[in-house]
Amino acid sequence: METILSVLNKTTDFLQKHGVPNARLDSQLLLAHGLGLKRMDLFLNFDRPLQEKELASLRPMVARRAKREPLQHILGSTSFRGHNIKCDKRALVPRQETELMIDIFGNGEHGAESRLILDVGTGTGAIAIAAALELNAKVLACDVSEEALELAKENVALHNLEKKVSFIHSDLLSALPSDSKFDALLANLPYIPLADASALQPEVINGDPHLALFGGTDGLELIRKLLNTCADYLKPNAPVILEIASGQEKNLQNENFMNLKFLKTQKDYSEKTRFAVFLCAKITE
Repeated sequence: METILSVLNKTTDFLQKHGVPNARLDSQLLLAHGLGLKRMDLFLNFDRPLQEKELASLRPMVARRAKREPLQHILGSTSFRGHNIKCDKRALVPRQETELMIDIFGNGEHGAESRLILDVGTGTGAIAIAAALELNAKVLACDVSEEALELAKENVALHNLEKKVSFIHSDLLSALPSDSKFDALLANLPYIPLADASALQPEVINGDPHLALFGGTDGLELIRKLLNTCADYLKPNAPVILEIASGQEKNLQNENFMNLKFLKTQKDYSEKTRFAVFLCAKITE
C-alpha cells in the first residue's frame, strides 16, 4: 500500500520529469492540501498508508501541476506577508518580492503619518489588504480589469476589510475624482517588455493574465503614463512606490515626470533592483 512518503517521492519524480521548478516543495504542498494536513504534518506521518479515495483526489492536482498550471491556482490561494490571498486566472499571482513594497512604505519617513493610500493595478488586492492590516491605512484600489476587481473584492471580504478598502474600475487614474488627494501611491503595474514573452515560465505566460504582465516595448509604457499624471492626485511629499524590473531604474532616473522627484531605488530578496521611489514635489496649495 502507498504511504505518504512513497507518494511524495513518486510525485516529486513525476513533477521533475515535467520540468516543474521546486518539485519537492510543490509535491509537499499538493499532498498536504489534498490530505487536509499542514505541510509539517507530512514529516510526522511518512509511514501513514493512503486509501484509494485519497490517491484519487491527489492525482488530478498532480496532473495539473505537471502541465505547469500555477501551484497557487491549484491550491486556490497563496500567502502574501502571511495574509491568505485567493488566487485564480483573474489576476496576477502575488509574488514574494512584492511584499517588500509594504516595508518600503512603512519604514519610510512618510509612513508614520500616511493614512490614505492609492493602490493602482490592485490585481488580487494583496497590497491593499497588507496596507490596511499592517499600516492601519485606508486604501482606494483600482484596476482596469473588472475580473481582477471582483477577485480583489472577494479577498477583502475574506479579511473583513470592507470599511478600510474600497474599489474603483479605472484605466490607471482616468476614473478617479479630480479632487482626490492621497498620502501615498503604491503600484505593481505590468513591466515586462513584449520581447521577453518567450523567456517566461509556462506558469506565467499561460497562468497570469497578459494584461497584468506586459508593459509595451521597454516595459515602462504604463509606468510612464502613471508617473506623468499621478501628482495631481497626491498630497505634497507623498511617496510613489513602484515595482519595476532590474535595469529599468536607469531610464526612470533620467526622465522627467510632472511634479515628481526621484528619491531612490530598493533591492529585493535576490539583491536585484526591484522598486523605484518618487516623491510628489507639488507646492502646498
